[in-house]
Amino acid sequence: MKGIYQSLLRLLPVLTLFFLSGSGFAQKRGVHRQQGSALGQQRSAPAQHHATGARPNIIFILVDDLGQRDLGVYGSSFYETPNLDRLASEGMRFTDAYAGSPICSPSRSSIMTGQYPTRTGITDWIVGRQNQEGPEPDNQLLAQPFEFDLDTAQVTIAEALKQGGYSTFFAGKWHLGLSEPYWPENQGFEVNKGGWAAGNPKDYGMGGYFSPYHNPKLPDGPAGEFLTDRLTTEAIQYILQNKNAAKPFFVELSFYAVHTPLEAKPEYIKKFKEKAHAMGLDSVQQFVRDPWMRPGGKERIVQANPVYAGLLYSVDENVGRIMTALKQSGLSDNTVVIFTSDNGGLSTSEGSPTSNAPLRYGKGWNYEGGVRIPLIVKWPKTAAAGAVCHSPVINTDLYPTFLQMAGMPLMPAQHKDGVSMSPLLKGESPGENPGENPKGQRVLYWHYPHYSNQGGSPSSALRAGDWKLVQFYENDHIELYNLAWDPGEQRDLANAFPEKTGELLELLNAWKKETKAKIPLVNPYYNPNYREVMKARQQTFRQYLSDYDTLFDRSFFDPQLMDKLNKKFHDAYNPHK
Repeated sequence: MKGIYQSLLRLLPVLTLFFLSGSGFAQKRGVHRQQGSALGQQRSAPAQHHATGARPNIIFILVDDLGQRDLGVYGSSFYETPNLDRLASEGMRFTDAYAGSPICSPSRSSIMTGQYPTRTGITDWIVGRQNQEGPEPDNQLLAQPFEFDLDTAQVTIAEALKQGGYSTFFAGKWHLGLSEPYWPENQGFEVNKGGWAAGNPKDYGMGGYFSPYHNPKLPDGPAGEFLTDRLTTEAIQYILQNKNAAKPFFVELSFYAVHTPLEAKPEYIKKFKEKAHAMGLDSVQQFVRDPWMRPGGKERIVQANPVYAGLLYSVDENVGRIMTALKQSGLSDNTVVIFTSDNGGLSTSEGSPTSNAPLRYGKGWNYEGGVRIPLIVKWPKTAAAGAVCHSPVINTDLYPTFLQMAGMPLMPAQHKDGVSMSPLLKGESPGENPGENPKGQRVLYWHYPHYSNQGGSPSSALRAGDWKLVQFYENDHIELYNLAWDPGEQRDLANAFPEKTGELLELLNAWKKETKAKIPLVNPYYNPNYREVMKARQQTFRQYLSDYDTLFDRSFFDPQLMDKLNKKFHDAYNPHK
């Protein structure tokens, strides 16, 4: 690796002349431009479709915390994903697809609304580390409060498709609202199997990946039934029940997998333990530490976790079940299948189960490992089989893409930040994109103003062409990378290209102002040695915080919030109370 970087450094003068000449790498990439008429809408005024002939069914498969490099077709040699690899051979694979956030709830809000999380107000996972654990005094900054529910005034993609004549079904993880008025059945989905407040299969007293599930929206199955199998079964039953219906269907299958706490079928764990041993992966260095990480943090650099591999194998197996059901029912030729993840793989905490290498870090970070995701789209008779697209796209783009697939007009007043991928999928030149920068490049943005569970600190970022700028709010630290030759973000070019750094920072600041992004506040009680103070005072953490009214104010942190939520959901839904 060192030799590679030395070679790249020797090329730096040439690269500099190349960039300054105005013919840089960015111009080699495809650029998205939005097509279609500008149509505003009200929630009470259904969008009218203008399609002719049979409109396709749409199946949207969303995996939780799946890294881009976790699929065989994206380069994994340890995990086994034959069905997903086959899906990619039948459709289009995107190499530069992104999540709207490095964390699940904000990213999922982007999918549902076609808007960046700065607009939905959901900027951290619900309810967030700050509200779960309290503000840590050794954090220099305090995150401002954020929304715990996806506003029902938003027109979700499910509502838009339902208004346009689609039947709608949801199965799996939702994590976009604490109470029932904000769950899938009140956000456009006619059927909801398993989606509620929980962000992982053991939240709020749930039973995990094996039945009994203790999920208020999914009845328990036979003892030992596997959750990923069950959710797929529910989706297949719905598909078959609606195969001859007058309406096309929109199915979202949102797996709880591969989120921690990890569980997998014993036979699959055994299979991958043996594979790791046969490949010699159980005897090599699997983790590294980095000065960026907080004490105890480590990044996985080798894919070798057999439980994670087994859990992913079940996901792949169930995608295969979906594809088989479509084929056997005669629906394959008129059903679009989209497969993606809500953020990058978990590589720097909580067991660090996967590696995103050569991408840097993972979930909870605005580096590429945290936001770059797999995206595969099979659109029969439209997207060329086996096609590969290198144009940068982001999951806000799914909303307008689904609309155009359904033969419906775009709704730019709703999906403000989404650009339809339809031209790319058709192999056409992109149309106009009003959101491009003056150089005609699509600009993608991220804003994560929180300390993450995974060790990340508050930051924002953007990508314009092949340039990536990351702004950390601690000490206002700025980094600049060129992803064309440094996808692993190892060579910070901020000092080498101050003009480019300033240009991109201007774009980022203007976007934050336009979307009313909340910036973290300075922590007035910052004390990196607070643990020693607590020990000397013989205080608990909450006793220490209670000395500071501002920190303990409920606008920042409700110390009883998690206890109250756990009790509420246990009392209301635990079948064994």
